[in-house]
Amino acid sequence: MKRQDYLKWDEYFMGIALLSAERSKDPNTSVGACIVSEDNKILSVGYNGMPIGCSDDEFPWEREGSTLDTKYVYVCHAEMNAILNYTGPHMKNAKLYVTLFPCNECAKALIQKGITEIIYLSDKYADTDITKASKRMLNAAGVTYRGYTPINRDIIISL
Repeated sequence: MKRQDYLKWDEYFMGIALLSAERSKDPNTSVGACIVSEDNKILSVGYNGMPIGCSDDEFPWEREGSTLDTKYVYVCHAEMNAILNYTGPHMKNAKLYVTLFPCNECAKALIQKGITEIIYLSDKYADTDITKASKRMLNAAGVTYRGYTPINRDIIISL
């Protein structure tokens, strides 16, 4: 008889997104993303961080202060990194697993790449204009989104 406690697809791919988030150097918000094809193959992963060539030690990670002294104008979001990391022909009808609901800028890119479903772990900024704009565009483009329901299971990986 086969094992019964194996990970379902949603659990597996959200786990990959969570593991990817562990690469982020952001001291406040670590985000991970995993893009998956229609036939459940991982196409790409990403996490939030500074662009290549922009030192994690030299660019700011602050959340408050003048615009140029905060992370917001520099950090590349996990979803955008996952899109930019992909080297295949297309992402049409792919799904995105992400630990934080996509902002409006990432939503635009996801729509343009043909991603049709978003599964997210947290929507803690749901009341912000950025997230409202994101959902408005996703709805207009026919992209579905749903919250991931945690299974409350710990998996220990010894590295």
